[in-house]
Amino acid sequence: MYIKITLIALYLIAFNCFSQKTVKGTNYSHFQLKLKKDTIDFVIADTNLTVKKPILLFCQGSLPVPLFFDLQDEGIMPVPLSNFDVSEMKKHYHIVVISMPKTPVIVGLDHLNKSYNYVLDTAQENSYSPDYIKADYLDNYVMRANHVLQFLSKQKWVDRNELVIAGHSQGSHVALEIARTNKKVTQIGLFGFNPLGRIDQYIRKLRKQAEAKEITWEQADSIQLTVLNDYASYYKDEGSDNEMYAKSWVSFSKSQVNDLVHLKIPVYIGYGSNDINADFCDLIPLYYIEQRKTNYKVIRYPNLDHNFFPVDESGNINYDNGKWAEVMNEFINWTVNTEK
Repeated sequence: MYIKITLIALYLIAFNCFSQKTVKGTNYSHFQLKLKKDTIDFVIADTNLTVKKPILLFCQGSLPVPLFFDLQDEGIMPVPLSNFDVSEMKKHYHIVVISMPKTPVIVGLDHLNKSYNYVLDTAQENSYSPDYIKADYLDNYVMRANHVLQFLSKQKWVDRNELVIAGHSQGSHVALEIARTNKKVTQIGLFGFNPLGRIDQYIRKLRKQAEAKEITWEQADSIQLTVLNDYASYYKDEGSDNEMYAKSWVSFSKSQVNDLVHLKIPVYIGYGSNDINADFCDLIPLYYIEQRKTNYKVIRYPNLDHNFFPVDESGNINYDNGKWAEVMNEFINWTVNTEK
C-alpha cells in the first residue's frame, strides 16, 4: 500500500504543472514538466499531435548540448536529431528528445564552447554549470525519462501498445537502464555502445596506442595506473560535494553486460568498426549464446566512426558524408517489422 501511495504522489508532483508550446521557427513542440526539485524540458519533432502513434525516445550522448542553437539571423537550429531522416521516423513514431539536465533548451553562440556545449563562459572551454555537473549521473537521467514517459502515456495521441527507446554513446547507457526499469518498453536500440562502461575505453585506447607504437608499453602502464587510481578515487568521493564529477564517472563506468543480456525485449545494437568505444560489441553475441537467447541483432558498420562518419585508410574522417540517417532508418525498419 505504501509503495502504491508513493507512486501516486510522484505522479501528482510531476504532472500537476506542465506547459506546451511550439518552438518558434521550427516544427518541434516543446513540453515542460515541473517537479518539486527539477524542471524537465523535452520536445517532440512535430507540431501536429492529433495523429495517434507510439513514442520513440532518443537519448542523446554526453555533455550539455542544448536541444536548439539560436543562430540569430539564421534562425533556430534543432540539434539532437539533425543527422537523422526525421520525416521517415515520424511516419511511425512521435520522436521525443529530453533536454540535458540543468541545460537551457535554446542556447546562443555566446554560451557555446568549441564543441557546442552549453558553458557559462566561452573563454573557458569547460566552464560547465555546477548544477549540470551535479545532475549528470545515470539514475537522474533515467528518473527524468520515466517521468516524461509516464506523462506521455496519458496523452490520447500516444499509442501505448509500443514504446521504443534508442540511445547513442552515453545515451545508450541511459536507454538500457530505462528498458531495465520500465516494463512498458517494447524495443531498444543502442548505438556507439560500450557495455563495459566509460573507463574501459580509456584503457582500451592505451593498448591500441602501444600496439601502434604511438606510445611505449611503459608509458601505457604509467597512464593506465593513473586512470585506475583516479577511478578508485571516484568511488571514495562518490557522495562528496568536493568531487562533483565522481558520481557521473562511477554511474557511467559500471558494466551493463548482465542487464543487457537479461532483457526480454528485442535489442538492436549498431556501431562503427572504427569506434573504439564500441569494440566490445564484437563479443556481445557470445553472451546471448551463453544465455540461449536470440532476442538481439548486432550490426557492425565497416569504416564508420563513433558518430557514423566514414573513415578512410589513413584515419581521415569525412564529415560531409555522415551515415546516421541510414543507420537510424535501418533501426526504424527493424522496429516496425520485429515482433514485439
